[in-house]
Amino acid sequence: MIVRTLKVNNFRNYDKFLVTLGSKMNIFIGNNASGKTNILEAVAILGLTKSFRNGIESDIIKLNKQKAIIEGRILNNKQIKDLKIEFREKDKNVYINSKKVRKYADYISNLNIVIFTPLDLDIIKGSPSIRRNLLNISLSQISYSYLVTYNEYNKILKTRNEYLKILYTNGLADKAYLDILTEKLIEKAVIIYQERYSYLNKINSYISSIYYDITNELINIKVNYKPNIDIDSFVSKNIENKLKECYMKNFKKELQAGMTLYGPHRDDFAFFMNNLDMRIYASQGQQKCVVLSYKLASIPIFKETSGTNPVLLLDDIFSELDLEKRNKLLKYINHDIQSIITTTDLKNISKKILNDAVIFNVSEGKIERS
Repeated sequence: MIVRTLKVNNFRNYDKFLVTLGSKMNIFIGNNASGKTNILEAVAILGLTKSFRNGIESDIIKLNKQKAIIEGRILNNKQIKDLKIEFREKDKNVYINSKKVRKYADYISNLNIVIFTPLDLDIIKGSPSIRRNLLNISLSQISYSYLVTYNEYNKILKTRNEYLKILYTNGLADKAYLDILTEKLIEKAVIIYQERYSYLNKINSYISSIYYDITNELINIKVNYKPNIDIDSFVSKNIENKLKECYMKNFKKELQAGMTLYGPHRDDFAFFMNNLDMRIYASQGQQKCVVLSYKLASIPIFKETSGTNPVLLLDDIFSELDLEKRNKLLKYINHDIQSIITTTDLKNISKKILNDAVIFNVSEGKIERS
């Protein structure tokens, strides 16, 4: 996939801009707080319909403006599509080739992205919800069935939680309805467990070699999937039976809590380095490089499933890596993939790599091609 052009109106600190991007490496240089990350954010929103930043969605609209618009022309397997997202204070609309798309699930995957930002350094040590979100973003782009199933699971989960509260406060309520909801929840959960397990296994087949390419350190990296129920086999019937047993055994516990305590919405995974938990035994530098390797390991998975590479977004990556690792990373990604990179400077970067890149200068809400 390639983003040919990116256009915004009233987005963050920009009144408007239109940039034509190169098909390989694109580097945006500027001081801190100049708006570099906003450019990556615009691309990410164009792909995912939402920002990687926390906060109120309408905050992306420039101060004192009514709406923000992000548009992009995308080349995917020789097919060109025009994508557009329009944000207003209380809603947003998405378009493909000027036609409004009603379901986000029908929009996602028209622009696949992989993004690394300084915020991702919380992935190893942060809460399980950060890691689940990471899984969901990747799988929702790779698999339409996963995205649909995951959305359906969350709807059923919400209804089940509400009915658990009703059962707890009203002893005359019919438990049979809860059993129906539980059965439907299990049906969706099985698919989610299997897709996550398969995806992480694929990540494990790439992550150690990518880590070596970037760091020159021969270390065995493994991502261990950790569902919050004991699953010894990811065959459908086994997962189904395990969940049924778990919900029956913990009915009173969930009833008192007024919520569903077990299932893929409580999943987690952990990073191990030579069989040691990286939360405890890895240095901060190793953690940074492993998270980056994890992100890069998803690229061949995108290629296998969709036949095309995603767009790679790297925010302020040079400040996170020493000189040798910067150049190894740039050499690694300077192939058959479009990358968009932000940085404050280009000191000590290989001239050979820079000669192949399209470079932009960012300053005070303006972007100029160098």
